[in-house]
Amino acid sequence: MNIGGIQRLSLLDYPDQTCCTVFTVGCNYRCPFCHNAAIIEHRPAEKAISEEDVIMFLKKRRGLLDGVCISGGEPLLHDDLENFIREIKALGFLVKLDTNGSFPGKLKQLIKMGLVDYVAMDIKNSPDLYGRTIGINNYSLESVKESVDLLLSRRVNYEFRTTVVCQFHTSNEILSMARWLKGAERYYLQNFVDSGDVLEPGLSGYSRAAMQVFKELVQPLIPAVALRGI
Repeated sequence: MNIGGIQRLSLLDYPDQTCCTVFTVGCNYRCPFCHNAAIIEHRPAEKAISEEDVIMFLKKRRGLLDGVCISGGEPLLHDDLENFIREIKALGFLVKLDTNGSFPGKLKQLIKMGLVDYVAMDIKNSPDLYGRTIGINNYSLESVKESVDLLLSRRVNYEFRTTVVCQFHTSNEILSMARWLKGAERYYLQNFVDSGDVLEPGLSGYSRAAMQVFKELVQPLIPAVALRGI
């Protein structure tokens, strides 16, 4: 595993659980609004945090933390993710996985083996604008659609979430995503906040009032929609 960072305590990353968040290095997308731009490029392994360091940290946090959130980057890029999760589960922790949904086969396998307890999948935009939003021209959406269908089948606790950016999302895109995800158990609209570590400067989020309008637009299709970051 190539691990670029660890947040030792989070009360937000895993719903209703206390957790730490482990950030894997590398991503197959290039979203201009990514708030972890520094770790989407693969770093030399010697600069990464070792798995052993993470496991040692977790051993000291048994009884204090409920779970571990594995985020990125895109964690499913790493072929040794399964073994890493097995080590975490062996310590008694719940595991939440953040993913962009582009590796449905790996995601399905982890769910089938009972290695993930909660999945948060990012929905970047409406299908027609997906490639532009993730920085990949002529992107085939089939893998993402497969992951969406997998989560909608309710084999694991999950949420969908969209980071809403003024330059990429209007009410038309929000409604298109809601139609796509109709019936989802949980859908979060996250207002974009410039972390200072994004690929493209000059992007902006919406006002609280505008985000509330988006929520009301989605609610008839996904009653459990909620807002974050406002």
